[in-house]
Amino acid sequence: MDAALSTLLSPIILFFLLGMVAALLRSQMTVPEAFAKGLAIYLMMAIGLKGGVEMSKNALTFDIIAIFIAGIALSFVIPAIAFYLLRASTKLDTTDAAAAAAHYGSISIVTFVAATEAVRLSGFESSGHLVALAALMETPAIITALLLVQRQNGAQAVAGAERGELVREVLLNASVVVLVGALIIGWIVGEDGNAKIAPFFVSPFQGVLCLFLLDMGLSAGRGLRQGWRQLDAGTIAFGLYMPLISALLATLTCAILNVGTGDAALFITLAASASYIAVPAAMRLALPKARPSVYLTLSLGITFPFNVTLGIPIYTFLASLVT
Repeated sequence: MDAALSTLLSPIILFFLLGMVAALLRSQMTVPEAFAKGLAIYLMMAIGLKGGVEMSKNALTFDIIAIFIAGIALSFVIPAIAFYLLRASTKLDTTDAAAAAAHYGSISIVTFVAATEAVRLSGFESSGHLVALAALMETPAIITALLLVQRQNGAQAVAGAERGELVREVLLNASVVVLVGALIIGWIVGEDGNAKIAPFFVSPFQGVLCLFLLDMGLSAGRGLRQGWRQLDAGTIAFGLYMPLISALLATLTCAILNVGTGDAALFITLAASASYIAVPAAMRLALPKARPSVYLTLSLGITFPFNVTLGIPIYTFLASLVT
């Protein structure tokens, strides 16, 4: 309970709630788009560098490889579960259900960053290898979603794949490139090299995260205000219970693999998070008939606020429970 309260009352969550409330109240507060993109790149660079430095301290072991395999497997499986739940409990058609399901197999790097801070505040230690896993879990969900659409509607239902546009978007989107690149750089330079740039990438990190989550709160609030008419009660409920289903699957995985508490909390958070950067870009290319008002409102307007306010404390508790 103390860990949950410290997370809920932390500056990053309070700034997120400020942005969300401001948007719901139709405030004119805005964050310039170019500035927000710069903040996102900074955060991905900072978390990638930190993960790379931590990886440079520890060799790649069988246990770490097992976590990687389990994370990738979950990223393939979770969208299939999400798809059939959406088809059974909502009125969404195949295309909208598959597009929404893809978001829940992929990951939210901002949720992961917020969870990293929450784990640190809770006193648990985590390795840098989960940053690499975050990059690996970005894309398998997209593949599953497209396979589901092809199986239901035929190969012609997926656009752009034959021209290679989809492959480039999936494998070379900005979040993957920056995160993996910074991870490799951090691994190469190690702790000594990181000390030279720590005044820029370490000390200001939490302040930049507050600014970014203020913007994310504004985006989530606008999404809820504008897109809620597209969602019925079953779809809204899905945005709240699907992260918990994914979290339980990840918790069972952590229990089997005997993962440490800090890494388990981050692993569960990765599984429970929903993408709103990489997957929407891929869906615009591959499934242009899918409605962004449905899948973006679900992932950014419902699941993201749930995860950063209530979800992360729950996932940290689950991690401490099984470890």
